[in-house]
Amino acid sequence: MLSRILIFSIFSLLLLGCKAKASFENGAGEPPSHADFTTLLKKYVDIRGGVDYEGFLEDRTALGDYLKTLQQNPPNSQKWSEEDQIAYWVNVYNAFTIELILEHYPVKSIKDIAGGIPFVNTPWDIKFIEIGGETYDLNNVEHGILRKYFEEPLIHVAVNCASVSCPKLLNEAYEGSTLKSQLERQADFYINSSGKNNINGDNWELSRILKWYGGDFKKRYGSVEGFVRAFATKPLSENPEISFKEYDWNLNLPAAMK
Repeated sequence: MLSRILIFSIFSLLLLGCKAKASFENGAGEPPSHADFTTLLKKYVDIRGGVDYEGFLEDRTALGDYLKTLQQNPPNSQKWSEEDQIAYWVNVYNAFTIELILEHYPVKSIKDIAGGIPFVNTPWDIKFIEIGGETYDLNNVEHGILRKYFEEPLIHVAVNCASVSCPKLLNEAYEGSTLKSQLERQADFYINSSGKNNINGDNWELSRILKWYGGDFKKRYGSVEGFVRAFATKPLSENPEISFKEYDWNLNLPAAMK
């Protein structure tokens, strides 16, 4: 009996995986425009990634229109480039994270959100993202799609969890045509920002993101240390001692609003 249950469970998971993958094959013929999201980001996100959520509240209709564009134009893995697909899902993550904050604003931290929602452990488990007939949570987007289907470790400097210790929210939407340069600019800022990573001297204090997802950087960079060296703009210690910073989950507001 136990073996039958196990077989059924495995079969069910395979079906779910196939269903999720199939949904990427029946999407829009062309990627949607992300220009409207860029307009909003340039208005309400500063160059260091501080987010004016009160400004976004005033323009919530415009954000909602962009979210509808994403919802109505799911990706098509048969017709879209990989870069277009990655850009789409990163924009989904970032735009819907902003919407989640606005829905509960004012909050001091994104982690304050899920406590009052029955059967939801974290804000990343709230299923509120409806795309192509499927409903996703933020974990589905990051781990079940971006990390599962694309070997692009730099998504970790692109998705933004609305917190101080996150890589900054880029003040422009990601686009397939410019994805590589956008991700590299983000990685450069992230690695060389002392607020995110301190790589001076023999003792490196790195972002805890690099501890949580260190394995994702191995194939391309060899290790987390290799990733740091690939984007560091100054000479580095040959044999650093590495530790990881505590994570600051406070909302990623502009300095003037803190």
